[in-house]
Amino acid sequence: MQAHLKALKDSKYCPLWHDPAVMPETLPAISADEECELLVVGGGFTGLWAALQVKEREPETDIILIEKTFVGDGASGRCGGFLDSSLAHGETNTDHHFPGEAERLYELGQQNMAELIATFERYNIDARYEKVGSTEVATNEAGVADLHDQYEQEKAAGDDVIWFDQQGMQQQVNSPTYLAGLWRRDGLDGVVDPGRVCWGLKKVLLKLGVRIYENTPLQDIATLGSNKMQASANGHTIKSAKVLMATNAYKNPIDKVNKPTIPVWDYQIATEPLTDEQLASIGWGESRFALGNHANMFHYYRMTKDNRITWGGGGAVSYYFNKGTGQNHADIPERYEQLSKEFFETFPQLAGVKFSHRWGGIIATSTRFCMVPGSAYNGRVAWSVGYTGLGVGASRFGARIGIELLGYQPTDILDMQFVKKKPMPWAPEPFRWLGVRLTQQALIKADKNNGKRGWWLKLLDKLNLGFTC
Repeated sequence: MQAHLKALKDSKYCPLWHDPAVMPETLPAISADEECELLVVGGGFTGLWAALQVKEREPETDIILIEKTFVGDGASGRCGGFLDSSLAHGETNTDHHFPGEAERLYELGQQNMAELIATFERYNIDARYEKVGSTEVATNEAGVADLHDQYEQEKAAGDDVIWFDQQGMQQQVNSPTYLAGLWRRDGLDGVVDPGRVCWGLKKVLLKLGVRIYENTPLQDIATLGSNKMQASANGHTIKSAKVLMATNAYKNPIDKVNKPTIPVWDYQIATEPLTDEQLASIGWGESRFALGNHANMFHYYRMTKDNRITWGGGGAVSYYFNKGTGQNHADIPERYEQLSKEFFETFPQLAGVKFSHRWGGIIATSTRFCMVPGSAYNGRVAWSVGYTGLGVGASRFGARIGIELLGYQPTDILDMQFVKKKPMPWAPEPFRWLGVRLTQQALIKADKNNGKRGWWLKLLDKLNLGFTC
């Protein structure tokens, strides 16, 4: 058996973050008709943050939160836990979609991150937060040049950035594939344990009086008179004045929520805890950088508190025909085998290490490559979806927009293009699948060709559609 396959042999299919020692008990499903002021649909980051922010703004609000399976079972409990302050996925994307709002969105992103960290401290949520910034590594010469240009621009703008040449980067993290690196260490960016964030927020909400029903899938939603909504779930009805949809990539009964997003499957593996000798061989234990390689189909990887490496992304990222979200896409051996092979190409000195966990999860990618807020039914229903890989931090801000659209102490952020501008819908099938597949193959080819982009990617770049999550 090949070494990369042997390393996966005894892994279990389960997110590393779903540790039975810290996961709270699953709460009962709804068992009777209910009424409330605010119904939150979805027990991931957006739904949890929305309920908490409403309680903080208007403590007497009667809130029910329903979740199809259990809190943290979706993308929020299956991500890499990378905490990034960006709200619109970088300056280029921001300038194209929201001209003139880059500075405001940057400030709001910094404010959101500071408030998020303060929330952990205020409620004693053990998120296992580490303020390590983000570090991007170049693995080809084109990447070196591009990253160095970014370094020069960011340094000139006053950002706290550190440049590593090949020797310097390999002293920080020892991989023979690294040619250079850029460490962005300003702000509060870093890593968290996403499962512990979900469980911590759940515990806080219960203390604040939010009623949470798990194993309670939403079946339908409709108007009830001129000022009420009625949701159907588990054969029961929930009447409410307002509804916050926090379904992200999963199908929503309101079509306006679904059209601008598609579900993209991402896969991850996690090593067993590294020994002191293994840590020394890669030299990563000191800096504990949150890493990603400078590529179109990039990998993202980080250290955990118990010195495991989680590894995801790359060419294993997949879109399945007709927005497939079924569990038949979750545990596909080839995806994990590819990740394992690429892991050992990056860290050959870790030959012999085993992977303890493997798992898949869904990213909601929007046509504008960042969150999409919206409302319907005369402002009685709102949503924020489509975080395109940056939802760990941005979901709190998305939740803020959602509750403000519902009238909970709205601010002038609702006047921004970021909120008011309508996104393009994705093309229908089979054109959607063909377009995504063609783009992914072109991105992979460009990565193999020292970053050189072919005609298809150049066309997408002109349309500002050449970005990848």
